[in-house]
Amino acid sequence: MNTQDPTNLTDHYQLLDVSFNASEDEIRRGYRRMAMQWHPDRNKSPDATRMMQEINQAWEILGNPESKAEAKRQTSKYPRNVIY
Repeated sequence: MNTQDPTNLTDHYQLLDVSFNASEDEIRRGYRRMAMQWHPDRNKSPDATRMMQEINQAWEILGNPESKAEAKRQTSKYPRNVIY
């Protein structure tokens, strides 16, 4: 999963396990749930650190209304085959 592309909102929503139309509260709860699940202190999986970094990046974009709006504007410039 490539979350380095800030316009790849589908990956961000999937990482936080929320729908594309999720409210701010649902996004926050999704972040907290996934952070608890993947935090390296709680999850000894070799992928835990990488997943936590990706979850944090998704939160940085989706948790901030301004950056979320900007990412949505960028996404609309580059249409993708996304199922909402």
